Amino acid sequence: MSLLAQTSQALPRHVSIVEVGARDGLQNEPTQVSTVIKAGLVDRLAASGLMRIETGSFVSPRWVPQMADSAEVFATITRLPGVRYSALTPNVQGFQRAMAAGVNEVAVFAAASEAFSQKNINCGIRESIQRFTDVCAAARAEGISVRGYVSCALGCPYQGDVPVADVAMAVRELMALGCYEVSIGDTIGVGTPVQVQQVLAACLQEARADQLAMHFHDTYGQALANLLAGLELGVYTIDASIAGLGGCPYAKGASGNVSTEDVVYMLHGMGLHTGIDLERLVDTSHWICQALQRSNQSRVAQAMGSLSNHCVDPARV
Repeated sequence: MSLLAQTSQALPRHVSIVEVGARDGLQNEPTQVSTVIKAGLVDRLAASGLMRIETGSFVSPRWVPQMADSAEVFATITRLPGVRYSALTPNVQGFQRAMAAGVNEVAVFAAASEAFSQKNINCGIRESIQRFTDVCAAARAEGISVRGYVSCALGCPYQGDVPVADVAMAVRELMALGCYEVSIGDTIGVGTPVQVQQVLAACLQEARADQLAMHFHDTYGQALANLLAGLELGVYTIDASIAGLGGCPYAKGASGNVSTEDVVYMLHGMGLHTGIDLERLVDTSHWICQALQRSNQSRVAQAMGSLSNHCVDPARV
């Protein structure tokens, strides 16, 4: 049996995509995006077959002004059955606002880098995670699932290399709080495939493969290769952003998340299932870029054009 055939057999047959463009992507836009556009994007993403969509963030408008209308976005969207509409909730006040808005799932976030954590919230990794104790307790009381994020897992803009042990510790602490899934983030996009496997192997000592996700930025063009490296270890949940929208306001030089279109094209070309209509996704990608008056960062969207230009999904070839 060829190495390619062995690798293909080892990969999961279905990959779950968590769409983060409506939150992680739009929160970094320099000009205010209207509630109508945000809700329209969420609706189009759901219509493309995405079942997990980050829809907003209930944080202080002072820190993330682009997300100040998250409650209005949740009130405006047309909810499809089975779709999970989630939001970030850094504290109990944010959680309560999220519950009032009808959020299906909430998320909390920490950094694997001591320097990043100290620079941004003036405390260490463990302390930062323990601040979410009340949020997680409130979520349990309401029967709401909590997702955890670990940023700077593959590199930090302040300290450079991040010890693998610190990433694993952050995963362990978040799981102990009750997070059902922890997303491992390459916030500044510096990771490479072998490094990804080393980090994920350590995380797999703290959580099962189905409890981990990958959230990779594409600053150095490594995101797709890094995702494949993670898939080979059995991690089958991927965070991605329509049109490659996003970045990190606290990490200088961090480009957007890997684009959802590029991820779906790769997965479909490998014979893996996502449940996503790539043609509709590409059309949505062009729509949001036109609405934002910005260039499309997705290579697949650039190559395939709009629906009128006869997009081709490799899963259908």
